[in-house]
Amino acid sequence: MRGGGLLVAGTTSDAGKSVVTAGICRWLVRKGVKVAPFKGQNMSLNSFVTREGAEIGRAQAMQAQAARVEPTALMNPVLLKPGSDRSSQVVLMGKPVGELSARGFFGGPGGSSPGKALHGGRQKELFEPVIACLEELRSTYDAVICEGAGSPAEINLRRTDIVNMGIARAARLPVVVVGDIDRGGVFAQFFGTTALLAPEDQELIAGYLVNKFRGDVTLLEPGLDMLHRLTGRRTFGVLPYAHGLGIDEEDGLRVSLRGAVRESVVAPPVGEDVLRVAVCAVPLMSNFTDVDALAAEPGVVVRFVDRAEELVDADLVVVPGTRGTVKALAWLRERGLADALARRAAEGRPVLGICGGFQVLGEHIEDEVESRAGSVDGLGLLPVRVRFAREKTLARPVGSALGERVEGYEIHHGIADVRGGEPFLDGCRVGSVWGTHWHGSLESDGFRRAFLREVATAAGRRFVPAPDTSFGALREEQLDRLGDLIEEHADTDALLRLIEEGAPSGLPFVPPGAP
Repeated sequence: MRGGGLLVAGTTSDAGKSVVTAGICRWLVRKGVKVAPFKGQNMSLNSFVTREGAEIGRAQAMQAQAARVEPTALMNPVLLKPGSDRSSQVVLMGKPVGELSARGFFGGPGGSSPGKALHGGRQKELFEPVIACLEELRSTYDAVICEGAGSPAEINLRRTDIVNMGIARAARLPVVVVGDIDRGGVFAQFFGTTALLAPEDQELIAGYLVNKFRGDVTLLEPGLDMLHRLTGRRTFGVLPYAHGLGIDEEDGLRVSLRGAVRESVVAPPVGEDVLRVAVCAVPLMSNFTDVDALAAEPGVVVRFVDRAEELVDADLVVVPGTRGTVKALAWLRERGLADALARRAAEGRPVLGICGGFQVLGEHIEDEVESRAGSVDGLGLLPVRVRFAREKTLARPVGSALGERVEGYEIHHGIADVRGGEPFLDGCRVGSVWGTHWHGSLESDGFRRAFLREVATAAGRRFVPAPDTSFGALREEQLDRLGDLIEEHADTDALLRLIEEGAPSGLPFVPPGAP
C-alpha cells in the first residue's frame, strides 16, 4: 500500500520549509500517523551520521526526530557539501561519490544559444534513485512529508530538478508553498512562484502557507482573499512569528538554541558569573550546531567572532568544524586569530577544537584530498599530526571523558595521529586546550556539565552549570512547539485531505507559465 504525501516548497531559501516540514511531522505523529520526512537533494555543511553510518543533512535528522523515527539515508539520498563557491562534494545514499562543479552537477547550456534549456548533468542521473527512495518510504509509512529546496520556480534548473516539482510531478504529490511574510513581498512571491510554473506543475500547487506573521491576522485577510481570486488557490494557514525555532538549519549563523536563549526568557545563572564562549566563524564552517548545547545552559553566552580582539574577554574559544581545514587555518592566520589562540594556550585559557578545528590545532597537516595543499604546518597547540584520507570516516562513537558517558558522531577525511597529551575522546588535551573529531559530544548532559566546570575553573569564573539542563528535553520542547504552530494556526483538516487525496482537481492555470 502506498502512503500519502505532501511537498513543502518555499518562495525562497530560508522561507521556513525545514521547520514547517518538522512541524507537520510532529503534528501527524501526535495524531497516530506513521510519518517520515524526505528531501531528495540537500545542500548543506550541517550533516549527521545515521546509525547505519550514512551521512545526511541535519535538518532531515531533526525532522525524523520530530516524526519520532530513526533517520536513514532514504530520507536524504543526495547531499551536496560545498567546498567552494563553484564545487561541492556529492554524497549519495550517505556515502561520498565525488567532487563536482556546479556545471558538472546541474548541467551546462545546451546548443549554441545561451537561451536554450539546460541539458542534464550528474543531477539528472540521480532522479531515478531519488524517486526510488521516496517510493520506498511511501510503501513503509502512512505519510511522507517532503521538503523542497530554494524555490520551485528556479526556471533555469527545472529540467534537471530532483527536489521540487520534478519529484512532485513524478510522485503526484500535492504542493504547499511557504512564504516568509516577515521579509515583505509575500503576495508577489506566491503569485510569481505559481505563474512561472508549467501547467503540469501548476496542477499540483494546492495553495500557500504564510510564515512568520506579526500582528492582527484580520488585516492580512483581504490580501489572502485577493490572492485566492487571482490564483484560484487557498491559503492553508498563517503561522505567527515564533522566537527560537530555527532548529538545525542548513547553513548560516542562526544557531537554534542560541537563538532561543537570546530571544526567550531564560533562567539566570546558577553561579555568580556567566561564561562567555566565542566561536571562530571559520570559512566553510560545518556543524556549527555543536555549540547549541552550550547555549542551552543558563548563564552561557555564545557568539560567533571573526576578529582577534573578540577573543580577549572569552572564557572559552571554540574552533568548529569546517569543510576546508587548510583554508580555515590560513584564515585564522590572516586575521590574527591564530596568534590570539597561541597566546590563550600559553596563558592556560580554554580552547576547544572540534573536527576541522581539532585538526587546525595540531602540529602538521598532510592534505592531498580536500585542499590538495600538501604539507601544511598547523598551529602546534596539540601534539597531533593529520593525514587526509580519500575515504571519509563516518561513525557514531560512544565513550567517556571527564568521568562521564559521551555520545557523538564523526564526519571527516583527516586521520589524526595523536602523539601525546592526555586522552580526550578520540583526540587529546594539553593544559586547557582540548581537541576531538566528535561532533555532538556536548549534547551529552553529564559530560557538558563536567566540561563547563573545567572551563570555569581554568577561566577563573565562578560559574556553576545548572544541575538539570537536558538538551534532549529542550529539543523535544521545540519540536512540540512546531507541532503546536501547525495544529493551532493551519487548517489541519484540509492539510490531511491533501496528504491523503492529493491536489484538488480543476486548479486554474495562472499565466504566463514557464518560459
